[in-house]
Amino acid sequence: MNKKNIIKFTSLFAMVGLLTACPGPEKPTDEPVPVAPAATASAEEPKAEEPVVETPVAPSNDTYLVVRGDSLWKISGKPDIYNNPYHWPLIYKANRDKINDADLIHPGQELTIERGSSSADVDAAVEHAKTRGAWSLGVVEESDKAYLNR
Repeated sequence: MNKKNIIKFTSLFAMVGLLTACPGPEKPTDEPVPVAPAATASAEEPKAEEPVVETPVAPSNDTYLVVRGDSLWKISGKPDIYNNPYHWPLIYKANRDKINDADLIHPGQELTIERGSSSADVDAAVEHAKTRGAWSLGVVEESDKAYLNR
């Protein structure tokens, strides 16, 4: 291909591209076109909007199935749980009927993960997690009992 043919081919290609990329004239349709209502010159009072009353929806709880190697600390630190390991007491309290010792959970346990805890509940959980003190397996610490009874 010589230089003249390349230029002609390129020009033709560009023209076809422009023609296909640009929309053509609109085709008339038989459908009516919506028209904005004309402004009225009457002195009608504007209607007051009714207030929107939203009914609060209680957040739904989730469940978590314990697997080998889990702890309340690890579970609460997961991004899809609480994303904060210091929130483990929230799980402990929500599952007080399933967990005797906060330091001992078992694979296969289905734990409730409460959503929508108040900031006061979260603050109390974090405070307990940070100040709990020494712990041992198989023993329910007095600080855990006090936290559960709040």
